[in-house]
Amino acid sequence: MMTWKTLMSPDSASPLMEQLTFLHDHALMILLMITMLVGYLMASLFFNKFNYRYLLEGQTIEMIWTILPAVILIFIALPSLRLLYLLDEVNNPLVTIKTIGHQWYWSYEYTDFANIEFDSYMIPSNEIEDYHFRLLDVDNRITVPYNSQIRMIVTAADVLHSWTIPTIGVKIDATPGRLNQISFLLNRTGIFFGQCSEICGANHSFMPIVMESISPEYFINWIHYMSEI
Repeated sequence: MMTWKTLMSPDSASPLMEQLTFLHDHALMILLMITMLVGYLMASLFFNKFNYRYLLEGQTIEMIWTILPAVILIFIALPSLRLLYLLDEVNNPLVTIKTIGHQWYWSYEYTDFANIEFDSYMIPSNEIEDYHFRLLDVDNRITVPYNSQIRMIVTAADVLHSWTIPTIGVKIDATPGRLNQISFLLNRTGIFFGQCSEICGANHSFMPIVMESISPEYFINWIHYMSEI
């Protein structure tokens, strides 16, 4: 979760987010080199007094500043395309969760296990405890096992929503009448926060997402507990 004075990306909790961070750093390094080169050339133009009034054309330099940006764009595009296909890859999932966006809460269905269903509402400000995060905590969290492939099937019941958790690198639109799916794997335990990132009405800011990653053994116990209530 992002906190005050956090200048860098949050620690990733999935291989997808790790790859997104690597791509960000790769593109930022290329941008930094371009900025330094252009800044040096502009500064040198300000401070030197070279001139050549018979210069009418420069085929060589024009070829260089046409080909070089194309090569730089290829160095950015190839890792980006690779990551784009990785994000859409769906491996053999251990758990499938159906997510339904409503105005303004989320519903979850674990159809692999006795059809467990529950709604997830934001905890109101007058009910939060000291250990809650205001506007981010919910009454029912999603629970998933770590080191297990998770498939999320997302749709909406009314308007467009977007199910987003930045720490695991997942953002998928919830569209009425359409099923979108995404696959991810959590590589550590923890509690991860997200929000709807599609403007969906008056209370768009008040439908947070909380995912709790636990060990597979505790997840099985949680499934037994939820199937009994």
